[in-house]
Amino acid sequence: MKTYLECWTRVAAELFSQALAGEPELSESLPKPLDPGSFGFAAALGGDVSGRFSVVLDGGVLDAPLMGEGVDQKAGWKELLSEAAAAAAGDLLAATGKKCQVVSFEEIASEAKITQAFQLRSNGRAWTVLVRDEVRDGLKEQAAQPSARAALSDDLRTAPPALSPGLELLLDVELEASLRFGSREMPLGEILDLGPGDVVELDRHVADPVDLIVGDKIVARGEVVLVNGNFGLQVTEVAAPRKRLESIRCLF
Repeated sequence: MKTYLECWTRVAAELFSQALAGEPELSESLPKPLDPGSFGFAAALGGDVSGRFSVVLDGGVLDAPLMGEGVDQKAGWKELLSEAAAAAAGDLLAATGKKCQVVSFEEIASEAKITQAFQLRSNGRAWTVLVRDEVRDGLKEQAAQPSARAALSDDLRTAPPALSPGLELLLDVELEASLRFGSREMPLGEILDLGPGDVVELDRHVADPVDLIVGDKIVARGEVVLVNGNFGLQVTEVAAPRKRLESIRCLF
């Protein structure tokens, strides 16, 4: 079943290639912090599929006359992204039969959370485009709500229980934690052939949560956010204390 994000990605790539100068190309990429002066727009959507969808761009894109010479670049981007938001809603209706329309469209400066990152390339230059997708199928969510808690695994919970008093001596132990966006097995030949600009596809969808790893254990999952220009993790699921202690034990 197609999502609004999938429809927007297709529509935006097509509109950008038609409306912008310099034969631009929009492609998925790893998320990167935006330069100062970033700007964007958020669409509020209503209907069977509803929510908020926002797009934030590098401020440097305003220095390139992608909208044409002598044109207000930011106003041009607002018009283009508004058209993309409406066209994606129409594309979703055609693909799924679910009604969706743009209720409002406003300018924003930044977004804390990231759902998908893109790179816009034109005339040898590149700019980061960050998307936050909060558009959901309302009917589907209502049907799934009663069983949402039961769907969580035994090892991951939405709120961590209190630790036992005997663990206080370990609270100052410093551990190295890392985020895992996904993985992939590759032949050695492909790894040796990798070069700048190559893309390695991982086994995880962009909307799936990322893992917080300590040792070789998953201790939490969540969404990638930006905090003062740095990447962060907003935790949505936390492993039970027993699992977290196993991650500590494997380091000694």
